[in-house]
Amino acid sequence: MNVAEWILVAFLSTALLVFLILAIVLVVKLIDVTREVKKIVVKGQDIADKADDIAGNMRDMSSVGGLVKTFVNKYTKSKDNKKSQDKS
Repeated sequence: MNVAEWILVAFLSTALLVFLILAIVLVVKLIDVTREVKKIVVKGQDIADKADDIAGNMRDMSSVGGLVKTFVNKYTKSKDNKKSQDKS
């Protein structure tokens, strides 16, 4: 090979090495970002679940049927508690 071919091979090899190192760094950074996104998604899901529970509680307490349901549940729980205390 002549000198021009050696220079071209050296330049292409160096460029390939640089791009390979950049690709490895990019993959590592993308893995870190993916982990952070996963944490954010889990936290957002927890917040959405809590908001859904709060909305359900408010819906149950604001309607007449919900109030009756809550009263019946408390009444039956207190009745069950009395029965369990009487058995003791």
